Amino acid sequence: MAEDAEVRIEAERYELFASPAYRFEVPRRDFFKVLGAGLVVALAVPSARAQESGGARRPPGDAMPNELSAWLHIGEDGRISVYTGKAEVGQNARTSLSQVVAEELRAPIASITMVMADTALTPYDMGTFGSRTTPIMAPQLRKVAAAAREMLVDLAATAWGVDRAALVPLDAAVVHPPSRRRAGYGELTKGQKLVKTIGEDVATTPAPRWDTAGHSVPKVNGPDIVTGRHKYTSDLARPGLLYGRVLRPPSFGAVLVSADLGPAQARTGVTAVRDGDFVAVAGPDSQAAADALDAVRAEWKPVPQPAGAELFDYLKKNPTDPQGADPRSRFVSGSVDEARAAAATRLESTYTVAYIAHVPLEPRAALAEWKDGALTVWTGTQRPFGVRTELAEAFRIPEEKVRVIVPDTGSGYGGKHTGETAIEAARLAKAAGRPVKLAWTREEEFTWAYFRPAGVIEIKSGAGADGRLTAWECHNYNSGPSGIRTPYDVPHQKIEFHATRSPLRQGSYRGLAATANHFARESHMDELAQALGLDPLELRLKNLSDPRLRAVLQAAAERFGWGKVKASPERGFGLACGVEKGGYVATCAEVAVARPSGVVKVTRAVTAFECGAIVNPDHLKNQVEGSVVMALGGALFESVQFDAGAVNNPRLSLYRVPRFSDVPVLETVLLDRKDLAPAGAGETPIIGLAPAVAGALFAATGVRRRSLPLAPKGIEA
Repeated sequence: MAEDAEVRIEAERYELFASPAYRFEVPRRDFFKVLGAGLVVALAVPSARAQESGGARRPPGDAMPNELSAWLHIGEDGRISVYTGKAEVGQNARTSLSQVVAEELRAPIASITMVMADTALTPYDMGTFGSRTTPIMAPQLRKVAAAAREMLVDLAATAWGVDRAALVPLDAAVVHPPSRRRAGYGELTKGQKLVKTIGEDVATTPAPRWDTAGHSVPKVNGPDIVTGRHKYTSDLARPGLLYGRVLRPPSFGAVLVSADLGPAQARTGVTAVRDGDFVAVAGPDSQAAADALDAVRAEWKPVPQPAGAELFDYLKKNPTDPQGADPRSRFVSGSVDEARAAAATRLESTYTVAYIAHVPLEPRAALAEWKDGALTVWTGTQRPFGVRTELAEAFRIPEEKVRVIVPDTGSGYGGKHTGETAIEAARLAKAAGRPVKLAWTREEEFTWAYFRPAGVIEIKSGAGADGRLTAWECHNYNSGPSGIRTPYDVPHQKIEFHATRSPLRQGSYRGLAATANHFARESHMDELAQALGLDPLELRLKNLSDPRLRAVLQAAAERFGWGKVKASPERGFGLACGVEKGGYVATCAEVAVARPSGVVKVTRAVTAFECGAIVNPDHLKNQVEGSVVMALGGALFESVQFDAGAVNNPRLSLYRVPRFSDVPVLETVLLDRKDLAPAGAGETPIIGLAPAVAGALFAATGVRRRSLPLAPKGIEA
């Protein structure tokens, strides 16, 4: 569970979530008021580990209660409902979780309804982040479904008076082949109020025997997404709905001196509210709200802020105390100084990464409604229970009076952990006495959301004449400790993360700091290879004993044809590899440099990925290739430009993201390890592209680029 602790610590360092003080539980006596008659499967929590789902967040000094959570219900009509606090934000967890339940329950996927991310219906969940859905949630649901299957077999055996060994669960029914008797799951549960409580020792189907899991099936609600039947938060409506807008300061940290709401309040149907620095309006339609906001006369006092040009120097000179005892923050083995002094080759380099924005397809939005002192909020968030806590604290009401519902959301990438939009909508709804929907503009999303942390990474290394690494020292300032440890065999190491003050609001981003740390480490490995006169692939294999990392590196190199074509001033090749969140990845990239314009384009990317047993190959491939496309922006041109406390490129016309014309030929090699438990795949594949592109650019141009983005305006001819 060390990795779970690390994910939590890094998230808390960026203030992405606070521990909820209350955990929703449907009392056992109320199960059937909510679910109706039928079979209810609950999961006991006998251990003290902090599960992402189903496990209580334990207050310090308190004993872990032996609580139960309802996970699965089979109704009299045969409908199978499965409950999880995980949110669907485009990673297709709805499908993969349906697959593992269908596998264990021996039922068609179409018979299963996943109820996700609703704090009134689903068990408590820490959040959808860290690639934890597949390795944590899927095994829990598999156990629940397997226990339900066995209980249904027991019911049939008792009802028919036959040996249970002669019964076969098949196609959402129990069959007795000798007599050809068949009973659907709904028939077996009809009229019975049955609760099955299971422990953690339930046997599940091993991956080599998977029938439904392990295979490519279409996205379960794909037709709703592509035809527009699915309603995102911004599509929702409630009776008497108003539309909200919030007054934003002209720069970060600016203090509101005065605000005249009179002209806004004079408009028909408009509610205007001020609460401290919070000023907002609600109107009968979005244009009326925008016009009312424009009518507010406000005066702000700016606060001095660092300039973007001095960012990296600022990060080095402004340390702060890290929150929590992060196990990755410091690692020492042997004596780096002595090993470097004796090394045949010594290098020392500094790498930097810029702030970048999440740019989700769906900007933040929330719809809030108060009724009888209780609050319901519909919003796109990765942490519905965390947002519930934020709302309860903001309005000083018990958490049981707050419900957060998450419609399937148009991407998050780690950027939708916090509940500011929900709080804004709820404040307006309380003032107006009517439901309020508030959707951020794209400019608000670019400016007032949090960014992927910028950082400075310094690496010193030493190697023998034979190419064996002997010393490795790495210091990361601000961007984070995720992925900071080297996977290479180095006897003498010193690795340290330094928390610093950040001039911009920063937080989780797909892969956390692993992208920054892999960019620095893999770029430095390329520099060592050049200094030693070795091929970059040869140097890596010489210093790698991890068989899983060697396997993806060799698979990517083989598919790419590494070493078969020589680089030229117009074309270069690079590679990189790494380990993060239980996944193993290697990426090879081909880069074209147009002459004399200096325009850079990644023309081909080969990614080999291994994350244990594969649940859905097609959707895993989508995750890998989506990560690679997303990585193009941070590698080549994405960067938040800011000065004097203001973002200078807060719209898509100014902030460059990957376009269709940027997408290279993508080739994905999936290594299916059915002997290993599945790991998540939403984050790890993003980490390899930037260093691979950096290596390719060096091969083509002979110039080493150590800052992300690598070529925001192309390169000099």
